[in-house]
Amino acid sequence: MASVILQRSRKKRLEQGHPWVYKSEIERVEGDPAPGSLVEVLDHRGRFLATGYYNAASQITVRAVSFTPLEAMDAGFFERRFRECLKHRERFVKDENAYRFVYGEADFLPGLIVDRFGDVLVIQLLTLGMDLCREAIVEALVAVLRPAGIYERSDVPIREMEGLEQVKGPLYGTPPRHVTVTENGLKIRVDIEEGQKTGYFFDQRENRASIRPLMTGWGERSGIALQDVPDEAGEIRRLPVNRNGKEVTFPYWDGATVLECFSHTGSFTLHACQYGAKKVTCLDISEHAIESAKANVELNGFGDRVEFVVADAFDYLRSQVKGLAERSARAAAGAKADTSVPMTAGGGRTWDVVILDPPAFAKTRSAVKGACRGYKDINLHGMKLVNEGGYLVTASCSYHMRPDLFLETIREAAADAGKILRLVEWRAAGKDHPQILGVDEGHYLKFAIFEVRSKNF
Repeated sequence: MASVILQRSRKKRLEQGHPWVYKSEIERVEGDPAPGSLVEVLDHRGRFLATGYYNAASQITVRAVSFTPLEAMDAGFFERRFRECLKHRERFVKDENAYRFVYGEADFLPGLIVDRFGDVLVIQLLTLGMDLCREAIVEALVAVLRPAGIYERSDVPIREMEGLEQVKGPLYGTPPRHVTVTENGLKIRVDIEEGQKTGYFFDQRENRASIRPLMTGWGERSGIALQDVPDEAGEIRRLPVNRNGKEVTFPYWDGATVLECFSHTGSFTLHACQYGAKKVTCLDISEHAIESAKANVELNGFGDRVEFVVADAFDYLRSQVKGLAERSARAAAGAKADTSVPMTAGGGRTWDVVILDPPAFAKTRSAVKGACRGYKDINLHGMKLVNEGGYLVTASCSYHMRPDLFLETIREAAADAGKILRLVEWRAAGKDHPQILGVDEGHYLKFAIFEVRSKNF
């Protein structure tokens, strides 16, 4: 086995558990390792540090797969790793039939992603080293999970940095295009062939559940209160009654009005409805995404409470804010307002809860400045559309958008909007996305819930 000897002056990341070795850290290579083959990684004194697979064409030249000597990444090796992955998921997401089964570096398998959708698996092979192990990976997955089908979604640009083409297609069995799984008691229909990434984003499972307390407790604002009312037989029943003393029969009278932007498959919309929301606006720029969301809403019986909008979220939020400002100006003008002139902006709606879960705005370090503008823009307009005392639910999945920078960007947006934000929830990715301390690249997801107040109290 060839050896990679590291420089004396490098940062000691490998010793701290980080599996990447950059080209700039290598002093020399002894032997002639084939692309994708295993090599020993040694420090400048010749002391063994790790075994990893090698690719001279990549800036990440070695990715460690073991901190002990390893002869081969064969089916037996992958089976041992997969059984460890299964133990972790069965402990922490045991009530679900769908989750991220292998999370790359965090499961000591850099370059490999496996998502489980019931008895169907979707895999991504992101590096040359993993690509060469395709058959061994499939054999091991079949041995451990006994799936009905395995589908590959290696149609991602990052493969090109490894000298690989983007590929997709079935690898085992006859996986269907659509699979239905459950999450937090909800049914989710997933398009594994054409959906984003592997078809679904499992990393927000616990975060979606965390919105439950926001979805009820809004009836009083509409003048509805529970009162003891006698029925025809003289029995006292506690019923919701409006300001006119009439019983309110709509079962979700106490629910929130919710706007979900960047909805994808409508996962936050589904959770909002399940937890009692009165009305949800589900928005995405993609017609395919909205069709997926519609299918999921109907699958769970929430069709009467959801409206769908195909639009650019930035444009939609701005139009609503502009309409709100125009309505406020007319109200302030009172009798002097010329109501015969139609409003130019339109819109002007507000919601009790606004949810912003955008795609990554900063995929590279150089894109951070532009990403800050994007995050500030959507959060600025989003919080303006939250009813007084309502909630802004906001997330970022950009690794380069560090947590402190994300919070600072939102703070600046709040200052510009004239709002005071009270942080009530701060979360990261779910338990099927574990994080290795020191591997910052795995700490990508930021999720926050803020109470939104104006300065008039």
